Amino acid sequence: MARMSAFDPKRTWLNWREKPFQSGHSSRYDAFVSASGAAMRRRDFIKFFSGAALWPLSARAQQPERMRLIGILLPADVNDPVFQARLAAFQQELAQLGWTVGRNVRIDTRWATTNPAEIRRHAAELVALAPDVILSTGDSTVPPLLQVTRTVPIVFPVVNDPIGAGYVETLARPGGNVTGFMLYEYSIGVKWLELLKEIAPNVTRVAVLRDSGVPAQAAQFGVVQAVASMFKVEVIPIDMRDAGETERAVETFARSPSGGLIVAGGGAAIRHRDLIITLAARGKLPAIYWERFFVVAGGLISYGPHTTDQYRRAAGYVDRILKGEKPADLPVQAPTKYETVINLKTAKELGLAIPPTLLARADELIG
Repeated sequence: MARMSAFDPKRTWLNWREKPFQSGHSSRYDAFVSASGAAMRRRDFIKFFSGAALWPLSARAQQPERMRLIGILLPADVNDPVFQARLAAFQQELAQLGWTVGRNVRIDTRWATTNPAEIRRHAAELVALAPDVILSTGDSTVPPLLQVTRTVPIVFPVVNDPIGAGYVETLARPGGNVTGFMLYEYSIGVKWLELLKEIAPNVTRVAVLRDSGVPAQAAQFGVVQAVASMFKVEVIPIDMRDAGETERAVETFARSPSGGLIVAGGGAAIRHRDLIITLAARGKLPAIYWERFFVVAGGLISYGPHTTDQYRRAAGYVDRILKGEKPADLPVQAPTKYETVINLKTAKELGLAIPPTLLARADELIG
C-alpha cells in the first residue's frame, strides 16, 4: 500500500488551480478548505480575544474628558478695556495649561459692574451653578461670595489684605476655600510717597485718598503718615467712598499750594477713577496711583504690581484646583512684578521736569 504524503495546503491549492476538474482533485480541494478554514478560525479566535483584552483601555481613551465649570465674578462693565485685558490674560494662560473652552471647560463670566447689589446677585447665581472654582477680583467681590459659600473654591488675583479682611487664616496656610494673590504689601505706601516727591519735589502737602471702610487702606495711610516727616510733608486723609464728598474734599485741598495726591488701591478708587483724574488735573495736583490704567487715562504716575501678570498666576492656581488641590493648602502669594508708568503729557501740563534717573527707571512712558 502506497504511503500517503503529508498534506500541503499551498501545494494542493496550486494543483487544484492547474487542474480543477480532473478526477481526484475534488477530495484534495475539500481537504484544503477544511485545513485552511481551521487555520482561519484559529486566527480569528486569537484576534477576537486580543481585541477584547485591549477594548476597555481603548474605550476609556476615547471617552471625552469631564467638562469643568469656572465662574468669574468681575466688578466692572463688560466694555471695560482694563478688565477685558486681564480676563484675556487669564484665559490665555488657562489654554497654555491645557484647558480649552468647549472641550474640557466652560467659563461663566459675570460682569457685575461696581454696584454692590448687582455683585451680590451675581455671586449667588454663580454659586448656585455649583462651579468647580470661581475667580473673584478684589475686596468688592470676595465677601459676597463668602456669604453664600464656604465650600466652592475661590481664587482672587488681587486683594489688599486677605488676613485683615478675614478671607484666610494665614498667608502660608489659608485654611478655608479661598486663596490667591495680594495686591501689594503695606510698605508700598513709602514707595508712593518717595516717587511723588521725586517727580514733584515742591510738594509739601499730601492728601491720601482711601476708603475708610477698608482696613488695608487705613493701614496704608498709617504707613505713609509714619514716614511723612522723613520727606518733609504733611499728610491728610480724604475718604473717597462717596463721590460728592470726595469732590468737595479734593477741591478744598487744592486751594492751598504745594499739594499732591496719593490714591490708595481699592474698589472705591476704581469706581471714581474718572472723577479723581479730573479733580487732579483741575486742581493742578501731581498724583500717584497704584495702577497703570489711571496713567493711561491721564493720571501722572503709577507704581504697583503688574496686575495682568497676577491674572496669569491666578490661572495657575485654578489649574491646580481643577486637578485636585485644595485652596486651603495653596499659600497666598505676594506680587513678583512691579511697574512704574509715567504720563509725559500730564507732566508737561503740570509744569514738571521729570528727572532723567526716573525716566530711565520707568517701565513705560505714555504721551
